[in-house]
Amino acid sequence: MSDHVDVHPLISPWGRFGLYSYFIDSPEPAIVDTGITTSPSEGMAPALEELGRRIEDVRWILLTHGHIDHLGGAMALWEMTGRKAEVVLHRADAHLLRSRQAHVDLYSAVRAQYLDNPDAIAHQTTTAKQAISGEFEPTRLVDGGEALSLGGDVTISVHSIPGHTAGSVAYVLDNNRDVFVGDAVQIHGAANGFPGYEDPDAYRTSLEYVRDRLSPERLFLGHPYRGTDGVPYGVELDAAAARRALDESLEIEQRIRVAATRALTAGLVDTASAYSPFEAVATELGYTGDPTLEPSPFFTTLHGYRADWEARASHD
Repeated sequence: MSDHVDVHPLISPWGRFGLYSYFIDSPEPAIVDTGITTSPSEGMAPALEELGRRIEDVRWILLTHGHIDHLGGAMALWEMTGRKAEVVLHRADAHLLRSRQAHVDLYSAVRAQYLDNPDAIAHQTTTAKQAISGEFEPTRLVDGGEALSLGGDVTISVHSIPGHTAGSVAYVLDNNRDVFVGDAVQIHGAANGFPGYEDPDAYRTSLEYVRDRLSPERLFLGHPYRGTDGVPYGVELDAAAARRALDESLEIEQRIRVAATRALTAGLVDTASAYSPFEAVATELGYTGDPTLEPSPFFTTLHGYRADWEARASHD
């Protein structure tokens, strides 16, 4: 029987909610996700010192996906380890670590077409420059299916769970059946109150995979995502809470899918509403959050349904 391995949440301040990383106290210590530029020095290092651990001894940097608030501190953390740590990221999101501009391009390709803000590109450029500590190549690209040894009998299995991003992964600490999913389980979203994912079909399939195949004993989330009642779940869920969060995420996705399909079937209409052209979706769902607050999951998600709809229509 493999020994239990301790996992410690590490929180760093940023924006409307803190950024969560996780320290896996294995023979070759690992940190899952890195926050932004300042997170390793201002959040992780002091927290590890309180645990009697040193950030210099971290040997694995496991990135769940490519968004700024999860990989922004990767270069800074890697430097603090003397560049000795393995930096692991899925191949499909690797361009987001190689290039700050890739984040600006992602904004321009999707959200910019819905958000009428002439200063947005400049703001995105500044944010990427400040929040991402450096551009570099991951030391280990993964596709899903890999097994990583963290020393002794501690192993991590890597599972591809696209949807939130194309390169989202789950890291499973096999010793504990702990599952780290970053932002791949959204429930009702975090500060904006709406779940964010790029590919609706992949997101749904990945939620089912985490629930039915990975069956977490503990599920570690990237943020304290909210339930339908608006109450945050927290970031460390036991088996029962994990099941509820996954079931609720699937139920919410289905409601959004139905509303989006109805609006797309009727035809999208540009209006003066901040939710335009998806005002009908917001109305049907009773969504009253501010869709202009970045990272604007409302538009990212509904653009995914729109892209799928238009792709199918082009093949009919």
